[in-house]
Amino acid sequence: MSIAPLDGDTPAAAPWSPFAVREGNAFDALYARLQPEIAALIAQYEEKRSALIPLAQLFQDHEGYVSADAQAAIAHLVGETEATVESTISFYTLLFRKPVGKYMVQICRNLSCLLNGAAEIMDYARERLGIGHLETTDDGVFSYEEVECLAACDRAPCAQVNLEFVYDLTREKIDAMIDAMRAGTYEIAPLVQTARPVRTWRVDNNHGRKAPGARGVSDPNNAGGIGDPSGLKMFDLIVGKPRYEVRSDERLVHETTLRPELAEDGHH
Repeated sequence: MSIAPLDGDTPAAAPWSPFAVREGNAFDALYARLQPEIAALIAQYEEKRSALIPLAQLFQDHEGYVSADAQAAIAHLVGETEATVESTISFYTLLFRKPVGKYMVQICRNLSCLLNGAAEIMDYARERLGIGHLETTDDGVFSYEEVECLAACDRAPCAQVNLEFVYDLTREKIDAMIDAMRAGTYEIAPLVQTARPVRTWRVDNNHGRKAPGARGVSDPNNAGGIGDPSGLKMFDLIVGKPRYEVRSDERLVHETTLRPELAEDGHH
């Protein structure tokens, strides 16, 4: 599709359109620059709409948030409405619809963290930062959000800073963290400097080899954990059938006597 320039009297702040470019508009320049990455992302999926969140992450990596222009572009790219894109992005706490600070501090407010003192930690964090929930400091250094479970209940109270976990929060840790961020020495990079995820990994599509115990099971009824007959042996014992010692899927060893207290129906 060819993109025609807008008329000279159209402001650069006009709404994004796939059919026109806005002279001097930063997003249009970014959109043009990202075309190879956009095409590669969409090509990974059978349905274009499956690329919605990856595209949102791509634009956020470069803009720091998913702007209204980015949402309009994503809607066009995946064939969805802008309302669908916005509602999807608003569902995820790690996708932002407005500019955020260099450091996004997200403290968990769910049950495990609350039972371990998160309420006091959140009060103290708000006091130190001088902002409340969903606010950003005037200097653009900090944004603060109180979020639901971060799935780190064993290290409660916990937080995320720019998508990195911070465990076992205390007032002292909050002090050290904020002081380091203000000094520019905090070990986690600011969001505006992150053009790619800090860590990436891949989970293969569960096509790996079976565990050794699960290979070559000849009888599908000889079921049990990871391919062994433990489950059926347990069932045989309960219902009163003869029990055999089993090795390598062959019943070759002597029959043993059932516990006399087990009745035929499996009850004492």
